[in-house]
Amino acid sequence: MMSEIILEMKAISKSFPGVKALDKVDFRLRKGEIHALMGENGAGKSTLIKVITGVYEKDSGQIDLDGRSIHFRSPQEAQKSGIGTVYQEITLCPNLTVAENMFTGRSRSPFVQWKKMNEKAARLLDSLGIPAVPTQELTSCSLAVQQMIAIARAVDMDCKILILDEPTSSLDDDEVKKLFELMAQLKERGVGIIFITHFLEQVYEICDRITVLRNGKLIGEYETSSLPQIELISKMMGKELDDVTKIKKQDSTASDKSVPVFESSNLSSDAGVRPFDFTIKKGEVNGFAGLLGSGRSESARAIFAADKVTGGEVKMNGKAIKIKTPLDAMKNGIGYLPEDRKGDGIIADLSVRDNIILALQVLKGFFKPFSPLQAETFANEFIKKLNIKTPTPDTPIKSLSGGNQQKVILARWLLTHPEYLILDEPTRGIDIGTKVEIQKLVLELAEKGMSLTFISSEIEEMLRTCSRMIIMKDREIVGELSGSDLSESDVMNVIARGGN
Repeated sequence: MMSEIILEMKAISKSFPGVKALDKVDFRLRKGEIHALMGENGAGKSTLIKVITGVYEKDSGQIDLDGRSIHFRSPQEAQKSGIGTVYQEITLCPNLTVAENMFTGRSRSPFVQWKKMNEKAARLLDSLGIPAVPTQELTSCSLAVQQMIAIARAVDMDCKILILDEPTSSLDDDEVKKLFELMAQLKERGVGIIFITHFLEQVYEICDRITVLRNGKLIGEYETSSLPQIELISKMMGKELDDVTKIKKQDSTASDKSVPVFESSNLSSDAGVRPFDFTIKKGEVNGFAGLLGSGRSESARAIFAADKVTGGEVKMNGKAIKIKTPLDAMKNGIGYLPEDRKGDGIIADLSVRDNIILALQVLKGFFKPFSPLQAETFANEFIKKLNIKTPTPDTPIKSLSGGNQQKVILARWLLTHPEYLILDEPTRGIDIGTKVEIQKLVLELAEKGMSLTFISSEIEEMLRTCSRMIIMKDREIVGELSGSDLSESDVMNVIARGGN
């Protein structure tokens, strides 16, 4: 079997300041196989791929390609050695033709031989069964065909290994089928394919083997046929204990007969989440649970109108309201801490103080600014209340640790005194001590009557904070658990079955 191995990585380690992204990880890829690389956010998948392709240099370990030790210092070196990568975001030029996208930048001659290029493109497209014409603009092709053209470009570069990073995330079922047909063709030609996806059904449909990473460590390598889906979910999530200890407990103010603080009916958005019904009571902590890509974040964003709302009705305290924009949500007492702290949360160059008062200033209006004394008072209050470690309120928020940045965003919303607060991955990428602080704060806020939705890729902390969990899979709700049914094994069973 060793002769079939085209890529072997041994004891690969990679660290960044404060983070061990990969910890002595092994990975093997065989010629002519489709190999799934699985793991939740922060597992180390992207780092491993970037080490393979020369984006990052490994700290230690060995990489063998075709039995020879290699050390790529750039993606260009990896490409020349036959490693092609197609990312989730297509990196082609929409204003160029199909043929130009396939071959531009790969000729040493300054003169383009158009006829020869188009003929070569036509042969390659035909051989791979890609429904495109070399002379048509890329923008006229569907997203799936654009993805295939990106693959064709990689394959034509004497590709031995093809890495596909979430290639199906924006494709419909028919487009996925066409892509899988192309992958099967490449497999028959002997190309080794590394397939990264969050759709479990696709893994079991197309992949020969699975490697699972968690928290930068190798959990194991498995034959797909011998790894039941529920075991894969367990390995990805990290089931550490049979009986998860819970630190909660709320629901003291929530009752089955009380009017929900917030409720939606057939709510949908342009982010692809399927229409869903949802309620939350006063003083309740509930959560959207599911694997990466299940639709948990999209559902939260739909509630807050962070994505364009395309349908449905919502009520606050039994009264019908319209929420078409985040400002509408804020005016109705809803706050939202986004999943992407750096992209959607902090304003990096502003001070801690200005980040804290931002949401309240939006509600008040920018033409009615707070006085310096008011702003300083608000900032000092929450720096003390949330134990935010910062030299001064004037310190740029980008200078703070991830955990303290997260506390600043929490302070921003708490300053608006929301009736309902949505927290999407509030503890991702922060130290364990701060995680516990935030979890305890969530429960304290619920005890005081605030309603909270808590979303996390770590099932254990959801069990510690939530009294009710809405289970999602493939961007729709497939179940709901509470009370004695709220356990790690029950959650994973519902995800695996796709329903109760």
